[in-house]
Amino acid sequence: MSHQQETIVQPDNPDRRAIIRAAGGAAIGGFAVALTANTTASAQETPAAIRDPGLLSARLQGIQHFGLTVQNMTRAYEFYTEVLGGTEVFRHGDFQGDAVQNTLLADQEILAKQQGVNPRTIGVPDLRDGAQRLDVRFIQFDNVVIELLQYRDADQPMGGSKSFAEPLEHMSPAFPRMMHICFYVRDDVDFNQFIADLEAESARRGMTQVRANRIIRVSTEEERKAAPLSANTNKVTVAPSDGWELIYCKGPEGEQLEFVKALGPVKKRFADGLQAHLAVAGAK
Repeated sequence: MSHQQETIVQPDNPDRRAIIRAAGGAAIGGFAVALTANTTASAQETPAAIRDPGLLSARLQGIQHFGLTVQNMTRAYEFYTEVLGGTEVFRHGDFQGDAVQNTLLADQEILAKQQGVNPRTIGVPDLRDGAQRLDVRFIQFDNVVIELLQYRDADQPMGGSKSFAEPLEHMSPAFPRMMHICFYVRDDVDFNQFIADLEAESARRGMTQVRANRIIRVSTEEERKAAPLSANTNKVTVAPSDGWELIYCKGPEGEQLEFVKALGPVKKRFADGLQAHLAVAGAK
């Protein structure tokens, strides 16, 4: 297997810092980041001897990263680092060979064989013989990592705009198996303005795919753009979700994103849930 590995330190970019500061910043996924300060230590101090090593849960440390397969690595990387402020941990590329093919794609090759079709017709690349390659970049946010993956033909450069397979055209969140990445916005941020700034900064970079929904009914892109600023935020007031502020948004690759604030009652419910989880985990 051939590999290339490079550790990247991002330059201190005043423009990026300014837009993130103006928007209030965003930390990826989940709500534990604001809630774990007083609870994580006690869980870590739980003696391993009192845990049942046979339990699957006792062998886990939590979620390490979310993976996103992209069409254009350069565009996706710019969005998650320069627009949303993540920091690259490292990148690794030119993955090929029998072991990586078997590790990542064996189930899809079996499915193709069962269906009597060429694996390429269902989007399975040939990493085994090197016709295609896989590149990855890991982006760190405050409380989790996003992995960007690009499958490309071997004659295409790393970090390019051409992927091996065509992107999915129907990206409705209603499709089973569809996933989304949720960014947690700080409590003191003006949510309406954050969404407006996100769209403006993305458009400035040519990422016209970054479009947030509105809470009012619109039927054209022109109507969506013309909606008032107040239409950027869905404020939930019905228990047990009271305290949510949220909106759905498409990312530069067409991926489904969500931006949220968790305030008041719903924030307390997540805090209580985390406490309960840590208590149960510590008792195992």
